[in-house]
Amino acid sequence: MRANSIDDVLIFLDEIIHTSKAERSRIGFFAALYRQVTLKILAGMNHGFFDDNQRMNHFSAEFANRYFDALIGYREGEFVTKSWEIAFTATNQTDVIILQHLLLGINAHINLDLGIVAAQICPGDKLKDFQHDFQGINTLLIDILEDVQGVVNQFSPLLDILDRVGGRKDEEIIKFSFKKARAQAWKVAEYFAVLSADEQIKRIQELDEKIAFLGQIIISPSRIIDKALDLIKMQEDDDVVKIIDGLNLV
Repeated sequence: MRANSIDDVLIFLDEIIHTSKAERSRIGFFAALYRQVTLKILAGMNHGFFDDNQRMNHFSAEFANRYFDALIGYREGEFVTKSWEIAFTATNQTDVIILQHLLLGINAHINLDLGIVAAQICPGDKLKDFQHDFQGINTLLIDILEDVQGVVNQFSPLLDILDRVGGRKDEEIIKFSFKKARAQAWKVAEYFAVLSADEQIKRIQELDEKIAFLGQIIISPSRIIDKALDLIKMQEDDDVVKIIDGLNLV
């Protein structure tokens, strides 16, 4: 499973979604979200939104390959970054809500993978030329993230409990997390763009430790929020296939 284009990315995501539905696997939650994000980027390419479609096509493929490599590694019991291991392992836990699954995927793929791939595709001074397209992705995603939150709310009717204990409206959570993660990812890209390949390997391991720690916080934020999550989970729809389909139609 090695993507060479954004079209390949969509084909492989469809395969993951199909397998996830057949196996009733929550891995399909993030895969469905990722597919919709990829479709949005492809639409942007087709409508001249980006400065360099060839570069965006290459970037989309290499970015997705980090996700595909992590998923294959997890399924085959091979090495996986800790950030992705936490996200994939959580899909087997019955006490993790839909929102947490999506945030775990965003945490691993955006906080860890995104900046690394940007730096590898556009090393050194080339990174500056990519900044406009990199930031432009955020603009394309605003509407879809609102739709995603709407789908999550349909399956998690008590999600507004987080308003009372977390201090942030539930409909803002995914959008806030995604935008904040991408802003941080650009800083990561700037840092990695000037490193040698050997230095990058070492720094990736260090960054992974930090992002994995954030993943643990997503799973268990605090004692009070943990209790709220338990209540939310009790009333959450557990039909994995319906949830995947809902996320795949935003």
